[in-house]
Amino acid sequence: MTQIVRDPSFYEPTDEDGCSAYGYFCQTHDRHYWHESCGEGPHLIVLHCQEHGAESMWPQPAMLLFPEGFDPPLSDAQLAWVQAEEDADQA
Repeated sequence: MTQIVRDPSFYEPTDEDGCSAYGYFCQTHDRHYWHESCGEGPHLIVLHCQEHGAESMWPQPAMLLFPEGFDPPLSDAQLAWVQAEEDADQA
């Protein structure tokens, strides 16, 4: 299982930030994460920005397809944002 971690203590990115150097980090295995290649078993994935450290990641398009599979679950606002992004990509 892969779980994307959002936490109130994480930095909340804004449109004005322009963060360009970031990657995914697995808290379970204490190493960088790339398509479950960081180790076996469950993964707790955090978006890590070189400038801000741990950031709360905006919902990803896959969350729109399986919103029940993400923990914490998507809020109505997050789900609306993902749907708007998906609609914009298809336009």
